Amino acid sequence: MLSRNILASFKASLVVKGGLFALMAGATIGSSVSYAEGEVNVYSARKEALIAPALDAFSKANDVTVNLITGSADALLRRLQVEGDASPADVFITVDAGRLYRAKDAGVLQPFETDLLNEVVPDNLHDRDGYWYGLSQRARVIFYNPKKVDASELSTYEALADPKWKGRICTRSSSNIYNQSLVASMIEANGEAETQKWINGFVANLARPPFGGDTDLLKAVAAGVCDVTLANTYYFGRLGQSNDAKDRAVYDALALFWPNQAQDERGAHVNVSGIGLTASATNITNAKLLVEYLTNHESQEWYADVNNEYPVVEGIAPPKSLQPFGPFKADSLSLSVLGDNNRKAVEMMDIGGWK
Repeated sequence: MLSRNILASFKASLVVKGGLFALMAGATIGSSVSYAEGEVNVYSARKEALIAPALDAFSKANDVTVNLITGSADALLRRLQVEGDASPADVFITVDAGRLYRAKDAGVLQPFETDLLNEVVPDNLHDRDGYWYGLSQRARVIFYNPKKVDASELSTYEALADPKWKGRICTRSSSNIYNQSLVASMIEANGEAETQKWINGFVANLARPPFGGDTDLLKAVAAGVCDVTLANTYYFGRLGQSNDAKDRAVYDALALFWPNQAQDERGAHVNVSGIGLTASATNITNAKLLVEYLTNHESQEWYADVNNEYPVVEGIAPPKSLQPFGPFKADSLSLSVLGDNNRKAVEMMDIGGWK
């Protein structure tokens, strides 16, 4: 049985065994709250529809009750920090290796491993110290308006700093973790000096100050506000799967370009949604069992499909929504590095005027 609860910002209600326990921001959970055996408690930054069916299947297969709370990634991390050792959460699911690093650095996760996880999840897609494992992959790549840009004009992330793109690029804010992680990967690949030059040139080429989210950027390129942008592949996949004619029109107006694909280049930047055991976890056996379950073939197929993302387990085909984009060369960089380089990335983006 799966007990579902939606976390609204930092105030939530937790339904446990049919009883209502009101949890206000800043409160902690004490010994008055009991959890029966055969349970696992999940805090998820993925929306209920994007994770609950997999948790339902796990619950039925293992006779384990799953208590689910969903909310924004940052709110859930803050909640884990405030609750501390008293947190009921056993598992934390969030997106981007940079955020997973923040959870690790904040002390709200604990290291764990199993032989199965180490076998099926590639080394670069889990934390080097065992604090988290990837569940799905997304690539942050170039999208362009083919009416204004020929694919032959595109090549690498680095080339977007070329003056020929002046006034032609749209991007999100530097506060966005996806952009921070991309820059963090470039620091590792190219060094700080070259990455700073790239940031300076990239910012000089913006059509307008940073704005919106990835979907807003894709719509801006389709509308002619700019010619190219950087966005995660799943946003494009969502537009392609949408029942809204306006979304489909945006999808049809754009094209995807895989950067850094030459033999001597590192490949397209990839990131993950991931999962970790909380430092306060008490249902550790069930928590590990859940993580393993989410990396089995059936779960990986469903999870990738519903999220328009790529599986982390090798040998599983991408969902139909992503298959038209074809195969691509992915950067094999250890995603642990994205957290290591995050602070420097933010500082350098600041220096470069990336608002």
